Amino acid sequence: MNFAYVSGNAALDLAGTVGSRRDAPVDALATPADLGRWVAECAELPGLPGPFTADVAAFESARSLREAVYRLALDRVLGRPFDPDSLGTVNDAATGPALTIELGDAGLHMAGDLAAVLTHLARSGIAVLADPHACLKECGRPGCTRIYLDRSRGARRTWCGMDECGNRVKAAAYRARRRATGTTSPRRAR
Repeated sequence: MNFAYVSGNAALDLAGTVGSRRDAPVDALATPADLGRWVAECAELPGLPGPFTADVAAFESARSLREAVYRLALDRVLGRPFDPDSLGTVNDAATGPALTIELGDAGLHMAGDLAAVLTHLARSGIAVLADPHACLKECGRPGCTRIYLDRSRGARRTWCGMDECGNRVKAAAYRARRRATGTTSPRRAR
């Protein structure tokens, strides 16, 4: 399964590893190996050796962090108070060991173990959730529950990403318009 890194924040991308939460949840982090692959592919975690091998405890910690970040982000989108249990989970995760971050000619390089990665993700989530100017939205495609950081001009972004959701919505709207006018697809003359 391919991962989508379209949320604008690594913690929100981690939360987005469960798709269609309300209808038919699909969990892209089904095994510890999936978590290792997700970390290795995340552009916001450059230079980490990977993929990481997660033991069961680290894997469950990552999934707990993911669910807590999602719940807090949804609370923020809906304008309701943060869930206290989710706050505790994220705040506890943020107290762990830090990644080592270095700048070099090749760019940013990070080093650390999976515990440090989870700490970094918790802190990244805290930073975006605490920012009163951060515009968090839920994807506008029915069925998609991904929450993303809208940095577009005028905060007019509608979908988590064009490839995953925007194109689907536009294609469905086009097909609906064609059906409504009674037009079928053009056929080639032979």
